[in-house]
Formats: sequence, structure tokens, C-alpha cells
Amino acid sequence: MLLPTRIVRPTLATAAVLALTVGCGASGDDKDSSKPAPGAAASYETGLVNIPEAGEPVDGGTLTFAAFSEPALLDPAETIVAGSTGGLEMAAIYDVLLRWDSASNKVVPQLAESMQANDDATEWTLTLREGVSFSDGTPLDAAAVKWSLERYVEKGADEAMLWSSNVTAVKTPDERTVVFELAKPWTSFDYMLTTGPGMVVAKASDAGGAFTPIGAGAFTLAEQRPQEEIVLKANADYWEGRPHLDEVHVKFLNDPTASMDSLESDAVDAAFLRDADLVDELVEKKSPGFLNLVSLGNVAVINATEGRPGADPRVRQAMHLAIDPALVAKRAFDGAGIASNAVFPEPSQWASDVKPLPTDPKRAKELLEEAKADGFDGKLTYLDASDPASRATALTVKASLEAVGFEVETDLVRDVQSQIAKVAVEQNYDVAGWGISWREAGPYGRMFATLHSEGNLSVGMHTGPEMDALFDEFQAAATEDEQRDVMSRIQEQWNVDVPALVYGPTTELLAWNDDVHGVVDSTNTLVLLDDAWVEGS
Repeated sequence: MLLPTRIVRPTLATAAVLALTVGCGASGDDKDSSKPAPGAAASYETGLVNIPEAGEPVDGGTLTFAAFSEPALLDPAETIVAGSTGGLEMAAIYDVLLRWDSASNKVVPQLAESMQANDDATEWTLTLREGVSFSDGTPLDAAAVKWSLERYVEKGADEAMLWSSNVTAVKTPDERTVVFELAKPWTSFDYMLTTGPGMVVAKASDAGGAFTPIGAGAFTLAEQRPQEEIVLKANADYWEGRPHLDEVHVKFLNDPTASMDSLESDAVDAAFLRDADLVDELVEKKSPGFLNLVSLGNVAVINATEGRPGADPRVRQAMHLAIDPALVAKRAFDGAGIASNAVFPEPSQWASDVKPLPTDPKRAKELLEEAKADGFDGKLTYLDASDPASRATALTVKASLEAVGFEVETDLVRDVQSQIAKVAVEQNYDVAGWGISWREAGPYGRMFATLHSEGNLSVGMHTGPEMDALFDEFQAAATEDEQRDVMSRIQEQWNVDVPALVYGPTTELLAWNDDVHGVVDSTNTLVLLDDAWVEGS
């Protein structure tokens, strides 16, 4: 599923002040909202940042990590595999067949020994390392990989539809070889094995009814105390040798400010943060960590199904033209982060010269009047969470839309579960705060899942043959330059389709203290701890 918008710590303005501010700004002048807001934007490049010099690794000790959220399950087939949703814990338990290396911007072997494509990228061959076993002693061989992948697809996981739409056969010619046959060329298929599909689950995990996390990673699950912590213990039989750390304690503090304070007071060794103001503060302080720019991380999805206001493209475009992302950032995040309505804004590697639709209230009014002349009553509901940032965003958007002639009712739900139910399950909404989250490394998987007509995560957003064709072209592109050309045309098509209102990307920072060393990065803000150690342990 997609992620709802983040819980952050903003300053909340009143509706009256917001309405006055928006009304005064609606002059009808075109305003390009594609540039980053002032701040630390130039430092938002994805990868490991501010890593200190380290001496010889020290064995023993515990790493304590303040998580962003508590995962409902530690099953890569039934949860989103990302750093904000239990990814660190799952990567520790299962490892990944391949990982993305930010320094080289390439997929490299991890649990697997190698991954090679044929000349036209329609067949990929995975070679497994010799002698790798799950923590229960059973072999991690080709048959185990195939079983785990079939289970992933059967359970309808995050990228299951993408997998089943492209992979025509998975063959196991011997114990160490897995061959993937594809329906069409896919030059970045290897990224699929850096996330959920690449986390191999042992058969014994499903034995006995309830799911038990059993993998071949550097750690095993020792304790799981709901709303408190998860304790991981070193796997002495890990394929690369016993990890340096004895234990990893994942704490659920349920408040980003508490996580930040705990990190700075050394109460925890590491913390995952997505709040724009807190990330900016740590970036400016040059905190060590893994920084990830997540494009389309802060959006409002538009329900374009028949009978909804968003089924009319003029209504979708009018909403987009009415909203200034910089105003949303100011009201919801105290101006921190990047305010942009571009699909991939600077400093993303996928940013293009094609500009998004500008903020243009005058044109928004014209399009809305056209839609009203054809029977639209101008009414819509804006759904979001009830935390301060989401409430401030909703009030800002409401005022912006009403300034051009919409009549907006807000629906602020109590919790994330209610938001997910209304948007992803029932699709009972007009416009809703959300996160589409197209990642920097290997973005195609999320692009397909969220906006291709055959994807399984569109939640009612507009899809169409033009965008489908661009996604298919991006998938088959042989070089990054070719992919960037397609991405430019995706922005052009987005300007026509307007499947969502874009306020900006989110920045994710998995930060740690200066005495933590050996953390290795991968895609989706995942990190691996098999070589991690803590100075002075």
C-alpha cells in the first residue's frame, strides 16, 4: 500500500489567518513553485553523510535504535519494506539478496553472490553463495528463494503485481542458481531484489499457523514487546561470520521529538526521522547517517473514479493551480524541507528541465468555472490525519481551494488506520493527504505500483495509456540518460493528468552518533547492521 503523509511537529495556524494569507496571495500572477524553499536543500543528496573516521571494529555491545513506527508484522510479504516501517528489523533478520550502494549508485551482491542479465535484459541469473543457511539450520538454496518469491506474490505484497506482470518464469537449474525470465526487457530488474522480494523467508516461518520471522540475516528475533521494543540477537551462524554487535534494541518512542532528544542525549545510538524541521537541524549539524530524498512523499491523492469530482481533469488541474507548495511548507513545517510541486525536484538525480504546472489561481478559477458550467457543484472533501502538521496542511489547502471557488469540507481522521481504511481499502474520499513515495534508487517499482493502470496501489488516482506507455518505456531504457529523457516526459504527462497534488518530497534521515560505525546503506532508507559496531562497547 501507499504511505499516509508523515506525522511531524509544526506550528499550527488558525483557519482565519490561513484564509487571509491565501486570499491576499491569489492575485492571478503565475508563480513557479518548482524551486526548493530556502534552507538545507543543497545538502539533500541521497547517501551516507558525515561518516567519521573509524578504527578497528570492536566486538560486543548493543545498538539502540529509535524507530519511526512500530511494524505490525515482520513479514516482508505483508508489510511495506522501508526504513520507516520496520525495514531495519527485517533487513537484520532476513538480509537481502542484493543491495543498492549509494556511493556507486549501483546494485551490488549481498546475500547472493552475483546477478547477471542477458544482452536484452529479458533474462536474469541469480547465483547464490555456497553454504548459506537460515537461522533454523535449513539451507537457503534456489528452491528456498523460489518458494519465498511465490509466497510474496501469493500474499499480494507491495510489489507483487509488478512482479507477476513481468516475471513469466522462475527456474532453478541447480541448488545455487535462480533464473528469472521476463516478458519484456527490464534493465533495472535487479532493484526488485534489494527490497521485499529480496528478503528470503524460511518455510518454517509459516509452520504452525502464526508467522514466525526466520531468515538468514545477521540477527534473529529474541523478543517483541508491543508498543515498547523489539530485541534482536546476533546470529552466530551468519554467512559472513558473527556480527560485531551482540544485540540490537529497537525502541518505539512514538514521538519524533522524543527520538531526536534521545539521540542527542545518547539515550539511543540511532534514530529514524522524517520531520522536515528535525531533519534540517541534523543536516545543518552534520550528523552522521543515511539521508534519503523521497519524491512525491508529501502529496494529496485525488480520487478520479466515476462520480467523484476528480474524475474531471479540469477539476484536478484547477486544484493543482490553486495551491502554492511554499505556503503549505510554511504553515505545516515552519518552512523547513523542500517546497515543490515537481514530480522529482532538485536535488533529485531525476530532476528535469520540464517545469510542473505553476501556481496560478486565475487559471484555476477559469477551469473551475468551466467544470461548474457542465454540472459540477464545486464541492469536495479533503481527508487527512489529525496530527498538527496534517491539520495545518488541510487548513492551508482548504483556504487555497476556497479562494478560487471550491467549497471544501475537511475530514480529519483520528488515526493512521482510519486514514488507510478510507483511502486504500474503501477509496471513500475525494482528495486525501498521502505519500506516493517514488524512490531515488530504482524508482520504477513504485512508479508502476502507484500509477500504472496495472499497478495495485493507485487508490483511485487517474491512470491512462499515455502514462502507462511512458512507464513501459522507462522500464526498457538501456541507460540512465535514456531514463532521464523519459522522466522529463513523465513530468509533462503529469501536468496533463494531475493524478495528485504535490507539496514536495520528504527527506528521511536515519541518523546515528559519532561512536557508531560500519552501517551499510541500501534503497528505501534501509540499512544493514552485519558490520556495525559501537565504539567503547
